Amino acid sequence: MDLTAEVLRHALVVAAEEASIVVVRSAYSTFIVEGSDASAAILDADGALIAHSMATTLMNSMALKVALPEVRKDHPAMRDGDVYVTNDAYRGGVHTNDLLVFRPVFVGGVPRYFTATMIHVSDLGGLSAGGMAPLATDIFLEGLQLPPILLATDAGVVPSVEAVLRANSRTPDKVMGDVRALVSGTAVAATRLRALIQEYGEAGLARGIAGYLDYTEERTRAALAELPRGRFTAAYPIDDDGLDPDAPHHVQVAVTLTGRGAVLDFAGTGPQVPAAINASASQSLAAAVFALRCFLDPSIPMNEGCLRALDIRLPEGSLLNARSPYPCGGRFVPIYAAMEAVIQALSEAVPERAIAASGILQPFSIAAMGAPYWIHLSYDFGGVGARRGLDGPDATGVHFGIGRNSVPQAEPVESRCPLVVESVETIPDSGGPGRWRGGLGTRTVYRFLTPCHVTTRGDRLRIPPPGREGGKPGRLGGFFKRSADGTVERLASKVNNVLFTEGEAFIVETTGGGGLGPPSDRPREEIEADLRSGHITEPGAHRDYAPRGLTRSPGSNATS
Repeated sequence: MDLTAEVLRHALVVAAEEASIVVVRSAYSTFIVEGSDASAAILDADGALIAHSMATTLMNSMALKVALPEVRKDHPAMRDGDVYVTNDAYRGGVHTNDLLVFRPVFVGGVPRYFTATMIHVSDLGGLSAGGMAPLATDIFLEGLQLPPILLATDAGVVPSVEAVLRANSRTPDKVMGDVRALVSGTAVAATRLRALIQEYGEAGLARGIAGYLDYTEERTRAALAELPRGRFTAAYPIDDDGLDPDAPHHVQVAVTLTGRGAVLDFAGTGPQVPAAINASASQSLAAAVFALRCFLDPSIPMNEGCLRALDIRLPEGSLLNARSPYPCGGRFVPIYAAMEAVIQALSEAVPERAIAASGILQPFSIAAMGAPYWIHLSYDFGGVGARRGLDGPDATGVHFGIGRNSVPQAEPVESRCPLVVESVETIPDSGGPGRWRGGLGTRTVYRFLTPCHVTTRGDRLRIPPPGREGGKPGRLGGFFKRSADGTVERLASKVNNVLFTEGEAFIVETTGGGGLGPPSDRPREEIEADLRSGHITEPGAHRDYAPRGLTRSPGSNATS
């Protein structure tokens, strides 16, 4: 890629990044302001992904990509200054609380490009506050659905749309603040894009973008050509659907590496169910792309050029491509299973890059029991599975939905919500033992200063992430309720509006990552280093590694 093309590429990314920063700084919701959870992208008129912000996750950019053609289908005639919104999970969206906002950028009187932003707004109704409905049996229990509609014009947000949003939210002022932040973000990106059109000319910008996407496609195909050809299969189970603890569910994939391309076929995945463990197609697409990119050169840009080299098949009516009225709010559950299945299949194809299974995102919400409403929507991450030659990172999860820095810090949460964050720590011995150890899970304790409701949506809390090649599974996490007398009760992984009273505490423990290789092969000096750092305890060392002649370790086992 020549210098001019590289400058243009960075200019497009910066335009999207600036939009996401505007959204974060303008939003009202704690989750967005303190967690920086906002995404932005630039697309062409057909929905091709040109660039996205550095903080944007594949979950969000794939949603924006898939939803834009649906917006254009419903609104063939657009005007400069119009802004559109949707959250329709069956037409590219994610779930009801994730609003996707699009603004056309006209060139020669025609919308040639679109700027787009997306965040999880504070609340749009449903069974519980904050968009968490883990026991929903259909989409209507998850909140307000929005087909692609006109959201705003040059005059501002359409009053009738604002009225509908306010009427369906427990926190109407926060939601409208979030909505206006989304609109502002698209405006900033559009201004930057128009400046690029003026600088490069209409034809020059189009040529530059086409060349950039072609360059990405060629690099992706060249990286795929380095992988062994063949067909590799794997499956991954889901703990439960929250309603029937004994009903089995799984995701299955066959990865075929063809030389300069790849086919990821999820035929055999379980059917959609009337429970919140289904996903929309855009989210499953993101899972497949992310998992495959874990085995490619990480410097390859993420845009439409990368996608051209991939054929991803998601059976309609399955857990990974649900249709109405099946709920999609619990999309993390099946798409993380899809991600893990692809990773395990590719670990067979490329054993020198193998990764054991990981602990994953564990989302939850804490909310007031009634007006005035306050909501704390958050999550934490489990440990990453061990990799060939490396222990798994602690408390980050193999994730493509959100980043570690989007977990809100304790102090801002305490200032906005009536609770105290008593502790945040890693859990010794939670990483799966192995020649290379799995990453640790975490424990966070929230003590409440007023009665509230807690809702959870977890997985890998009953079936631990397995190790590979003789490695052991990670330690299971869980959600717990600590009563005022100190009694601790384990909650189900998926519960809705559990009452906590003043003085009671909610404990979130995340699952550790699986180990890789036999624990007996782990060198003594690495075991002793783990003891000094607090990754393992002395009882854990003797139980999991049985090191002969191990003496009492120097230093402290405390975690932080």
